[in-house]
Amino acid sequence: MNIDRARQLIDGLWAESIVPTLCDYVRIPNKSPNFDADWQAHGYMERAAELLAAWCRSQPIRGMTVEIVRLAGRTPVLLCEVPGQVDDTVLLYGHFDKQPEFTGWADGLSPWEPVIRDGRLYGRGGADDGYAVFASLAAIRALQEQGLPHARCVVLIEGCEESGSVDLPYYVEALSDRIGTPSLVVCLDAECGNYEQFWCTTSLRGNLTGTLSVKVLTEGVHSGAGTGIAPSAFRILRALLDRVESATTGDVLVESLHVPVPAERLEQARAAAGVLGDNAWRRLPFAAGVQPLSDAPAELIVNNTWRPTLAATGAEGLPALKDAGNVLLPSVAMKLSFRLPPTCDPAMAARAVKDVLEADPPYGAEVAFQVGSSLGGWNAPALDPWLVEAMQRASREAFGRDVMYMGTGGSIPFIGMLADRYPGVQFLVTGVLGPNSNAHGPNEFLHLECARRVTLCAARVLADHASRRQARVAA
Repeated sequence: MNIDRARQLIDGLWAESIVPTLCDYVRIPNKSPNFDADWQAHGYMERAAELLAAWCRSQPIRGMTVEIVRLAGRTPVLLCEVPGQVDDTVLLYGHFDKQPEFTGWADGLSPWEPVIRDGRLYGRGGADDGYAVFASLAAIRALQEQGLPHARCVVLIEGCEESGSVDLPYYVEALSDRIGTPSLVVCLDAECGNYEQFWCTTSLRGNLTGTLSVKVLTEGVHSGAGTGIAPSAFRILRALLDRVESATTGDVLVESLHVPVPAERLEQARAAAGVLGDNAWRRLPFAAGVQPLSDAPAELIVNNTWRPTLAATGAEGLPALKDAGNVLLPSVAMKLSFRLPPTCDPAMAARAVKDVLEADPPYGAEVAFQVGSSLGGWNAPALDPWLVEAMQRASREAFGRDVMYMGTGGSIPFIGMLADRYPGVQFLVTGVLGPNSNAHGPNEFLHLECARRVTLCAARVLADHASRRQARVAA
């Protein structure tokens, strides 16, 4: 592959076609079903799918078919099939559903109005994960423009990832004949430690979510009349949280949620820490004076990728400050989100947390932990030498620096699903969610230069994948 020609084509395509279409995509509030129960009636998901499909159909990629596949009652998927010149299949994955707006967007920025500032495209969904389909087809087109062979490529873009990919298994089953048996999966929905290198994700954490509720009264009562007689629902909730998390260190106290960290992952974490230094934590928008959980970057990376953690993400029963009178609250509830280590059994984790929280409730209060979802993580299989070499070559050509390996603190349910379905498949899981890109929060942005370079890396890996296959056939 002539890397300069490929770069020129990819950069031009991003500037002239991809960025304008991504701006139109940002404007569509196609929130994932968990955040828009009436997504079908609103039609935003359909609009987004049609927008992406129209762009795909406009690309001069030989033999490509583009289809929006719809199963009754489920979010649609976008499926692009590109015939190849070698007897093999590559599956390229992304998603087009979005997280909700969230609050705190900076002046001049908003979730549904794209803004380009300092080489960054701001708006919900551009980086997570609207760019994936564009980068996938741009990489394929870069090979075809040079007459280079590639495997048969299947591009699958789902509409339910932010809701745990609950619809995806039905599509994978329904489309199994069309997907075939890939030898390589390219996932463009992950993080990067910085914007100056190509990053390969080696693991993903699982996710256990649920609602912890505490009820002590049938209705609220005057705090002057009730305190000292009835227990505080909020105090009981605090005590229950102390069963599962240390209030001092943040360590998760449910032992069965912990797993041994593989030596290779520890070594990769130390290597990543050597590159990132304090940026291992400075990438987050810390308030003034706040310190991270550790001053050792490698420890922070391991915490974020291989250790269980807990975040409280929502609450009910607590009135807004302006509405807070002198009332002893009858009940409170809190949404809990546990991140599970990559190899932790999610069903076991759900049972363990539920048992710990519901056992022997203080004062006989009505306590329940209602599990919302429990998703497993993923630990990458050993990489074939050709893929290691291809990613290193890609990173040096596109970024001028070595490829880096690091786990990701989030979850991509699709990856574990494919690993189970296609034993032995190779994975390239990468992305553009780098420092301060803030997917799910305010001021989400897509780093455009990094996205172009990641696209170039994908093209190189596809080219080397085909070369390897041809060499094996010839041998």
